[in-house]
This record gives sequence, C-alpha cells and structure tokens, in this order.
Amino acid sequence: MTPRPTRTEPSAATPAPLPAPEITEAECRRCSTYIAGLDGRYACGVCGWVNDHSEGHRRLPRADEDPDRPPAGRRPPRLLPGPPPESGAG
Repeated sequence: MTPRPTRTEPSAATPAPLPAPEITEAECRRCSTYIAGLDGRYACGVCGWVNDHSEGHRRLPRADEDPDRPPAGRRPPRLLPGPPPESGAG
C-alpha cells in the first residue's frame, strides 16, 4: 500500500495575510443612491455606475497573495458543458 503524501508546512517566504476589507459607504456619483462597498470601491446596483479601482483606500492584492489560488503547475478545473441551445422552432 502506498503511503499518503504528507502536507507541507507553509514556508517562511509565504506572505503575511492581508487585513480584512473594510465596509465603506458613499453616495452614487450618478444617481445619488446610498451605496456600500469594500475599501472605497463602489458599484451602484440602481444605475450601474462603478468607480475606478485606483480610488480604493488600500492596494488590491496580487494573485500570489490569494490564499485560494491553486498551486503552480496545477491544471485549471475542467468546465462542465453548458445548457443545450434553445431551438427557435415552435
């Protein structure tokens, strides 16, 4: 029987986790609806206005700082087939 591979401990080179995002509130610049966002980044659900990502209070994390990022060299998961096309006959 083959032994199970053991988990490796995170190395010292692993970056420290980023602080949790802060919920911020503002008024939509287009329709004046009261909206909430994360770290100063907003999207209005009423009119569709979105502020630029650079207006946020903190920098956005890099891909290598994402704790859910798959390990290097791993294939992305296979996508399931979509729904069958609708037929226009009827």
